[in-house]
Amino acid sequence: MSGTMRETRLYSKVRGCLYGGAIGDALGAPTEGRTPEAIQARYGEVQDFVEPWDGPSHIGKGDGRYTDDTHMVRLLSEVYCEEGRYLDVYDFARIVPERIGSEPRWISEFGREAPLLERLFHPEKWLYVRHCLANADPRMGGHGNMVNCGAAMYASPVGIVNFCQENKAYADGVDIFSAHQWSYGLEAAGLMAFAVACAFHDLELDELLARVTQKAHEGTHGAIRSVRRAAQVCDDWRPALPAIREAMRPHDGAPDDFRDRGNRTDDWTPSRERSIEELPVALAIMEVCQGDFRNTVLAAANYGRDCDSTAGMAGAILGALHGCEAIPADWIETVNEANRMNLDPLAEDLSELACRLAWDLFHDHSPLTALDDHLS
Repeated sequence: MSGTMRETRLYSKVRGCLYGGAIGDALGAPTEGRTPEAIQARYGEVQDFVEPWDGPSHIGKGDGRYTDDTHMVRLLSEVYCEEGRYLDVYDFARIVPERIGSEPRWISEFGREAPLLERLFHPEKWLYVRHCLANADPRMGGHGNMVNCGAAMYASPVGIVNFCQENKAYADGVDIFSAHQWSYGLEAAGLMAFAVACAFHDLELDELLARVTQKAHEGTHGAIRSVRRAAQVCDDWRPALPAIREAMRPHDGAPDDFRDRGNRTDDWTPSRERSIEELPVALAIMEVCQGDFRNTVLAAANYGRDCDSTAGMAGAILGALHGCEAIPADWIETVNEANRMNLDPLAEDLSELACRLAWDLFHDHSPLTALDDHLS
């Protein structure tokens, strides 16, 4: 390898994945849980980072502050780098839950340091309960959890360390996140890892979407096909958003009233017919926007519902597909400042790890052309 890691295509894609996810997360945070109509009334249209929903504030969701999605992406990425190897479900259950409960981090929404456990939603706190307060077998840790996108939202590091090895990324994702999720929530986590790993190939968007659609199973497969069909008849994301939502509704495992978490229906429960909303919708919006990074994450932020996760997933996949050059530099600067961070050293460490793991996995019996391409 000539030059430094930061001069390689691999680093550009890893950096793009990390920043793409963080930016999408931060753009969608203020509008999370809202309808497109309410977003239109409040902001006109989200075209950049906006202030919190309730007005100017130095804390809360807004002004480039990201949410638990990116905190968990960073934590899992750090664990990979510290361990220096592929992880399995036993590694994950041993390390990650304890750290979310005991390790203080700067939470920009709070304006203070706190353990991630304070910031996480109930299905993510389940991870801590099952593995730190109970004695769940790691492979059974996700059983009984509320089925949601809580594992898929931070699955991108699994795709990064398995770059261009998308089937292994899927298998690792399903293995690792069985400590956290089950049913279609676990399927989405594996599929998100698959999509990110696949994005490291030099593919056209249509080919990437086709591969992800083909890999999906059961209700997730049906949801992706439905929303992509709705997206394909639109050439602008604004009229596409309600059409995509209508296509997603029959498959959605979350209630139509997104904030209604006290109902006693079968929402959020295991199913072979249902799907999380965030990943299929992210893929559909990518299709409408023809893979353009800026338009895609802004469209996802205007979609509402769980739009921080939808925009974060779309941003991570497109960041890996196009590299960091596709991301506006001022957006990177904003999320760094708003969250008191710099993802560049983490991107370099992940790139070094992914490079070494790929070499160790393949050099004895098969050349990994993708590795040479990414280091050129």
